[in-house]
Amino acid sequence: MGNYNFKEVMNKEERLAPGHRMCAGCGATIAVRGVLRALHEGDRAVIGNATGCLEVSTYMYPYTAWEDSYIHNAFENAGATLSGVETAYKALKKRGRLDKDENFKFITFGGDGGTYDIGFQSLSGAMERGHDMVYVCYDNGAYMNTGIQRSSATPMFADTTTTPVGKQSNGKMQNRKDLASIIADHDVAYVAQTTLTQDFKDLYVKSERAIYTEGAAFLNVLAPCPRGWRYETSDVMKICKLAIETCYWPLFEVDHGKWTLSYEPKKKLPIEDFLREQGRFKHLFKPGNEDLLEQFQAEVDRRWEDLLYKCAK
Repeated sequence: MGNYNFKEVMNKEERLAPGHRMCAGCGATIAVRGVLRALHEGDRAVIGNATGCLEVSTYMYPYTAWEDSYIHNAFENAGATLSGVETAYKALKKRGRLDKDENFKFITFGGDGGTYDIGFQSLSGAMERGHDMVYVCYDNGAYMNTGIQRSSATPMFADTTTTPVGKQSNGKMQNRKDLASIIADHDVAYVAQTTLTQDFKDLYVKSERAIYTEGAAFLNVLAPCPRGWRYETSDVMKICKLAIETCYWPLFEVDHGKWTLSYEPKKKLPIEDFLREQGRFKHLFKPGNEDLLEQFQAEVDRRWEDLLYKCAK
C-alpha cells in the first residue's frame, strides 16, 4: 500500500458515477466514493448493496450509477450475498475457470438499519467465517430511507419519527450500539471507524487497508444525513469534524486484534458543540434540560476512556 497523495487520489476515475438521486449534503455518497477510490488501478470489484437510501437512489433497472459489477441485496442479507460471491470466485479460480491475472475485490455497503439491526445476523456470520471481503456501514443513525425511524445506531435523545420529542418524551432513551467493537470481537482481520475528514486521508488509508488485508474487514463510516439530522447541506464536513473533536465518533482501527487510536484531539470539545448543529437535538438546549446534556456527555466520556484503555493495552 502506497503513500497518500491527495491530488492523485482525488483525480482517480470515479466508480460511483454522478447523476444519482441522493440528497445534497448526504454523507453516504461521499463516503462510498472515498472507499472506492482506495481500489488500485486495474483491480475490479463486485459491489453489494443492502436495500436503503444508497440502493434506491443509485440503481433503477436498467440504469445504474455503479461502474463495477453491482448486486442489490435485500435489507437483511448483504453480508451473506457477498460472502457467497467471494466463495464462488475462489472456487472458480481454483478450477481454472477464471483468468488467473484478473483480480476482483468484494465490497458491500449497508446503512445502519441494514447493518446494526436487520442485517446483523448475516454480517456476523460473514465476519466469523473470515471471507475475504469488506463490509462498509454508512452510519447515518436511523432508517432514513423509510422515514427517519430510530435504529440501534441512533444516539440517545435523538428526535426521530418513532422516538418523537414531546411533553412526555426526550427522544430515544437508549444509547447507540457500539458495532465496531462488536465486530472486532469476532476476531476478524481488520476493523476501523472513520468519517469524512478535510483531506479524506483517514477514510482512504483505512479503506485501502480493509480492501487489501486478506480476510474479513469491516468499516464503520459516520455519514451524516441532512434530512434526519436537520443541518444545512453545506455543513456536512463541519458536522463530521465536530463528531471527531468531541470524541462522539473517535477514529480508530483494530488490525488483527491490535487496537490503535488514529487521532486524539488536542482539546476535546464538549458534546454540545456537536449536538447544537443538528435540529434533532434542539430540545436539549431548552431551559431545564441541562441534565440531559450532562448525561450525554458522561456517556461520550465513558466510551472515550474505554477506547483509550483498549488502545493502550
